[in-house]
Amino acid sequence: QVQLVESGGGLVQAGGSLRLSCAASGRTLSSNVMGWFRQAPGKEREFVAGIRSGGTTYYSDSVKGRFTIFRDNAKNTVSLQMNSLKTEDTAVYYCAYGPPTGYRDWGQGTQVTVSS
Repeated sequence: QVQLVESGGGLVQAGGSLRLSCAASGRTLSSNVMGWFRQAPGKEREFVAGIRSGGTTYYSDSVKGRFTIFRDNAKNTVSLQMNSLKTEDTAVYYCAYGPPTGYRDWGQGTQVTVSS
C-alpha cells in the first residue's frame, strides 16, 4: 500500500492560481500513474488530471489549458498547478496513485475553494 499526503489547498478568488502537491511513500512502484480527482458537494468524484511515470499526461476537458500536472519521480511527488480558477473548480481534491492499469490508493483530500 502507498500512503499519499496532499498539501496546498485553500481559498482563492476567481481567476487566481493555486498549486497542489502530493507525496507518495510506502510500497511505491517503479511504473505507476499518479493523478488528481475532485469531488464537489452533492456530486460524484471526477477525474481531473493524471500523469504516468513515463511522463504521459491526461486532463479532463473542464481543466485542459488551465491546469498542469507534473511529477518528480525521484521524490515520488506529483503536483497540480491550477490557473484561471473558476468557482466551479471548488471541491475537495484527492491525490491518487496506482499501477499503470489504474488508481488504487487515495489521499485524504484537500479543500480548494474559489470565491467569486
